[in-house]
Amino acid sequence: MVWFDESRLDDQSALGSADLRLRTLAESGARVRREVGAAAEAIAEAVSRASDTRPRAVIAAGPDSRLLRAVLEPFCPVPFVAWPAPALPGWAGSLDLVVVLAPEGSDPGTASAVAEAARRGCQLVVATPPESLVAQHATGRWTTILPTDTADQLATAVAMLSFLDQVQLGPNADPDAVADALDVVAIACSPNRDISINPAKMLAISLADASPLVWGGSVLAARAARRVAESIRRTSGRTALAGDAEHLLPVIEAARARNVFADPFADDAGDRRPVLVILDDGLDDPVVRDQRIRLEEACLAHDVRIEHVASEAAGEVDRYASLLLNGTYAAEYLRLGLVPD
Repeated sequence: MVWFDESRLDDQSALGSADLRLRTLAESGARVRREVGAAAEAIAEAVSRASDTRPRAVIAAGPDSRLLRAVLEPFCPVPFVAWPAPALPGWAGSLDLVVVLAPEGSDPGTASAVAEAARRGCQLVVATPPESLVAQHATGRWTTILPTDTADQLATAVAMLSFLDQVQLGPNADPDAVADALDVVAIACSPNRDISINPAKMLAISLADASPLVWGGSVLAARAARRVAESIRRTSGRTALAGDAEHLLPVIEAARARNVFADPFADDAGDRRPVLVILDDGLDDPVVRDQRIRLEEACLAHDVRIEHVASEAAGEVDRYASLLLNGTYAAEYLRLGLVPD
């Protein structure tokens, strides 16, 4: 049987056992600064190369293309395609811009895609380690390598988004603002901050005896919700769902009435009630607002708790990074508090 011991979240000995993971989270802002700083010269070169004409379309290739899709789809002024397959669309050619995130740089499928882009004469910008397999296949007259070395997907994405922002193909993506937003979360969720004032520790306690349902209304908040749910599943080995309102509503509405006499520690495999975790990035959209109201009303009607994670950062990418890091901290504290009986 596994139970949750919240005292471990303020116990220095227990926190020491998770020091490496928590330190890695705390250094998220530093990794963004490091990656963008190292790639600054290459970004300037790519901007200069792209400043002459606007591309016919932007293609985000490789398995990490979904993050760029979440950021760019609402803002890109030209047709945008996310293409995670190890190839390119048949129509891709010299009029198109291909962008690739390859923080590890070892995926053969991504290497194949960048080689094809170079062969077709596409303008190609690849964020990857300079000596990696992907970089070796990204040789061509119109290719720019943004050198990376941290294997951090978010930091790599910010370097690419900085380029796309400067060529007016994406939203504002100020790397310093993103790094500052990450630093704010790292300070607020620091292991040295007491449970009573630590939002990530408090969220972990709320999730300890529940089945989390994670929801974000905007495209970026929804992606953050999927990543947070993935982190919770990985750290706890328990069910955690992320989805649109229509996917989560049936789960909320199926929640059985709370038994006030039930012993929550009697059976670790027992029925955990859902808890709705709302990732709020401040988007004031009528559709998002309507979905949120429907979820909150369903929770109220079926006695399902609601937890809010909000970000006050200014930019879209800043808020995404802030929500993601906050949820990831909570997942790590959940891992720390779960102990075998």
